[in-house]
Amino acid sequence: MNDAGALTISPKRTDERGMPTVGLALGAGGARGFAHIPVIEALDEMGIRPVAIAGSSMGAIIGAGMAAGMTGAEIRQYVLETIGKRSIIANRLWSLGPATMRDALGGFKFGQFNLHRILEAFLPEAIPADFAALGIPLKIIVTDYYGQHEVVCEKGNLFEAIAASSALPALFMPVHLGGRVMIDGGIFNPVPYDHLSDAVDIVIGVDVVGGPEGEPSQSPNRIDSLFGASQLMMQSNIALKLKLGAPDIFLRPNVNAFRVLDFLKARQVIEATESIKDVLKRDLDARIEDFLRR
Repeated sequence: MNDAGALTISPKRTDERGMPTVGLALGAGGARGFAHIPVIEALDEMGIRPVAIAGSSMGAIIGAGMAAGMTGAEIRQYVLETIGKRSIIANRLWSLGPATMRDALGGFKFGQFNLHRILEAFLPEAIPADFAALGIPLKIIVTDYYGQHEVVCEKGNLFEAIAASSALPALFMPVHLGGRVMIDGGIFNPVPYDHLSDAVDIVIGVDVVGGPEGEPSQSPNRIDSLFGASQLMMQSNIALKLKLGAPDIFLRPNVNAFRVLDFLKARQVIEATESIKDVLKRDLDARIEDFLRR
């Protein structure tokens, strides 16, 4: 975060064509994170590849795909052919081994699922096991549970970092990194755009946390209440961050209609947030034009 306030454009980080460099921060949000895909597709359509990516939780997963060289269209296709189909999900989980699947997943109790093993079954082959093999530098945000602070992972075992960043409390087991207990990166930094301001000219932040929706007079059930409260806390965190220093472009796809665990609604999430493409293209064109006038 720039202590002086809002993020500023500097002409010192331009690419070889004299064009401004772009950094992309993809936020946490569970299944709502599929809304990141139209954002990546918009950048592809503009011929722009970020020179740096930061991600929390689902943003770390999608960001890893992009950093590994996947296009937005490829990520969309992979998601729809795997996560978006109940039968494929069942087959992937079964592939862990029917006799040992209970142990592999950490048991079938809510809050005890072993995310590392699940990711091994679902991450595309394009994503390498180590940060060093990525084509775009990637920063993955995790939360040190007992240390009460965020940790930035950018080297070493990529799968472990992704698992730690996505270890949503009450659903997945914490992940141990460097002898520390780590949980979901979105807890401390839901949209980690502040980790890109020193590396690029234009920072794009994408918030897919959303907020709870429902009948105002009807109380939510226990699960919705748990995740809804988490959304409210993360939005409070984001609001404070924006006051201290906003990214050059801040996007909020309309994801409120979807729950954090709506993975089988991947297609609906993507289609419902397609309009964010035009918003990004317009805002980014304006920022680039302003940059070139300087």
